[in-house]
Amino acid sequence: MKKVIKILTGLLVVITILLSVVWFSEKDDNLEIYFFDIGQGDGMLIRTPDKQNIVIDGGPDNTFLSKLGQTLPFYDRTIDLMVLSHPHDDHLFGLVEVLRRYDVQQVLSSGVIHTTDAYLEFLELVKEKQVSLKIAQAGQTFIFGDLKLEVLYPLQNMSGEKVENLNNSSVVLRLSYQDQLTALLTGDLEIEGENELMAYHSDLKVDLLKAGHHGSDTSSQVEFLARTDPEYVVIQSGEGNKFGHPSGRVLKRLERLGSKVLRNDLLGDILFLVGNQGWEVKTSP
Repeated sequence: MKKVIKILTGLLVVITILLSVVWFSEKDDNLEIYFFDIGQGDGMLIRTPDKQNIVIDGGPDNTFLSKLGQTLPFYDRTIDLMVLSHPHDDHLFGLVEVLRRYDVQQVLSSGVIHTTDAYLEFLELVKEKQVSLKIAQAGQTFIFGDLKLEVLYPLQNMSGEKVENLNNSSVVLRLSYQDQLTALLTGDLEIEGENELMAYHSDLKVDLLKAGHHGSDTSSQVEFLARTDPEYVVIQSGEGNKFGHPSGRVLKRLERLGSKVLRNDLLGDILFLVGNQGWEVKTSP
């Protein structure tokens, strides 16, 4: 009998600790925007104060899955929205395992044609798990409490289209949170796409810009940077990558603009914490 009581007491202690962990973690009322250091690729997690999870791209391997597991509480296995900016492997690959292991509520993508193994597997999993699939088009809005995500690009429905340059099919999102923070998330959009975006949208000014195409000179033209005029620019590129990203020319443009540049290859994971009193940036190598 004493042994049973000890076991029950031990279980009660464990349950109390677990409930405390859950309670304290749920009390955090910050918006969290993570730009993960996952090598040469893009991978973001947005976690709202209401504990909704938005994933945008997943990097070139399963490092993103590991980062997600380290960041989210063990009991939280729901992804409320998964966004695939475009189906190049350095944005797509890590999302396949996330689809396998998490309860994904809906997927947003451009729907363009691409025939790599990873993309076909991604589409098959979306179908198999009966995940709601939405095709991105300018004008769509997704609301998560005080967080608003607006689709600014593509300008038209591209589902089933075969495009020459997948980068210019990238889903571009404008994030706004209360009156605290605005951000533009551009995937790998290149200059041609930037020109279309500027022609269609008169107001592109934001606090935070996720630089297109890992800081490549194929993106982030002078006029586009002037129109967005960001205080902070995040560049998701891998340390010592073979492409030479980010471009020295882009870095010079940003220096002249006066933007603060945050790079995954130099700083590791980058976290924006946004609360009622403003926001702060944290990094972890």
